[in-house]
Amino acid sequence: MTTLTRRDALEAIALGTAALALSDVALAADPAIDVKTEVRKRHGEALKRLQDWVRQPAIAAENRAMKEGAELLVQLVREAGFQKGAIVPTDGHPGVFATLDAGAKRTVGVYFMYDVKQVEASEWSSPPFGAALVDKAGVGKVLMGRGAVNQKGPQAAFLAALHAFRGAGKRLPVNLVLVAEGEEEIGSPHFRQVVTKPEVSAALAKTMGVFMPSAAQDPDGSVVVSLGAKGVVELELVASGEKWGRGPKKDVHSANRARLDSPSFHLVQALASLVTPEGDPAIEGLTVAVKAPSAAEKAMLDTAAARLDEATAKRLMGVQRWAHDASWREALERFCFAPTVNIEGLVAGYTGPGGKTVLPHRAVAKLDLRLVPDMTYKGAVAALKAHLAAKGFGDIEVNVTGGYDPTASPADAPLIRSEFTVYRKAGLDPLLWPRNAGSYPGCVFTGEPLHLPSGHFGLGHGDGAHAPDEYYVIESANPKVAGFDGAVESFVDYLTALAAVG
Repeated sequence: MTTLTRRDALEAIALGTAALALSDVALAADPAIDVKTEVRKRHGEALKRLQDWVRQPAIAAENRAMKEGAELLVQLVREAGFQKGAIVPTDGHPGVFATLDAGAKRTVGVYFMYDVKQVEASEWSSPPFGAALVDKAGVGKVLMGRGAVNQKGPQAAFLAALHAFRGAGKRLPVNLVLVAEGEEEIGSPHFRQVVTKPEVSAALAKTMGVFMPSAAQDPDGSVVVSLGAKGVVELELVASGEKWGRGPKKDVHSANRARLDSPSFHLVQALASLVTPEGDPAIEGLTVAVKAPSAAEKAMLDTAAARLDEATAKRLMGVQRWAHDASWREALERFCFAPTVNIEGLVAGYTGPGGKTVLPHRAVAKLDLRLVPDMTYKGAVAALKAHLAAKGFGDIEVNVTGGYDPTASPADAPLIRSEFTVYRKAGLDPLLWPRNAGSYPGCVFTGEPLHLPSGHFGLGHGDGAHAPDEYYVIESANPKVAGFDGAVESFVDYLTALAAVG
């Protein structure tokens, strides 16, 4: 059996094939047919399990039901067949560690998160923690709720696959090591503490890599295989009369603006210094380590620009043009390779109906910085603080809430090649992609000391992560898009492919 080298894989990418020698990892006649029959038999109980999970909030940013969220996840993994499952304390919200020894030759790591984003219930058409089944025009029957696609739906599909193996009386083809956190939505500030526990790191070191269950299909059924993700820094900047020594130390009548400085404008001026007039990062020293795309990565982008529909992308986001009036190909490259400084929220003083003629003493901006290779989380924070001090804004508080480095995995890793095997077995032609523009803490796996490949996998579709009316498809109206059972079956195939990959 031939084993691919990284050079082989990159040459294949550069030729635009992205085939990655799939023939040497192709599955034999489907050994999992009995398991897939069990998947369909267990549809009702698997769906109920997902609905019950979505109804349990676990919002780290609000410190809401986190203990219950961790305990529920331990229960879920134990019921799915993990012999060991335990809560792992951290300096923040706890993690979860579980192992399943199937007596197999190979071991695979799985990353879960049990926390979800905050909600504004008034913005939802269905209660955000109601887990209602809703008919969505053009999509099919969906489960609507916070966490439905990010990430409880895909994770529930993975657990349903394990239940199906047990129900069919079949051993899993691989052993499993599961690590989970409850702080992904606040930048994973303590997840490294989970992974570096001696028992956890020793178990992960035996794996062939770590994957995160996902719903990888777009509404048209297409699928992308990503080789990494941007890093992130999540923080808030606070300007106040107290810290500045100028302006009021409490809210006062706005008539006093004639004789008092404004902490709000002080913050606005600081924010303006962080970017160029075109909106690109202007933080001194932030981007010195940015790595340009390689020839192979440029080839991936060329292929993506030809295959992905620009008009659809613009329609889904409700935009008419890209930043810098870039071309489609340029926009895709910026999406993957450009660091960013983004304002998530900006609050000062009175924001209710009508006016209040107040001069606020305090203003807050919530920011995120997206990082690309070879930027680092620590380097970005240091550059931001130094920039503010140099520009005369050293009084502004920099409260970092979480973040981590970018992540990257080789295209020839068995974890990645197995994704291609399963997607092509499903009749899809996956697109190889340099990295997600979003972030997840994969660097704890790909970086020191583990150096493991990490990725995302899973058929199925959902949308609305971090937004109102988040959903996950249960019964698909598009035959090219997997519903819940199809997503579960994709995990059956993926575990089988991981056991067979050369």
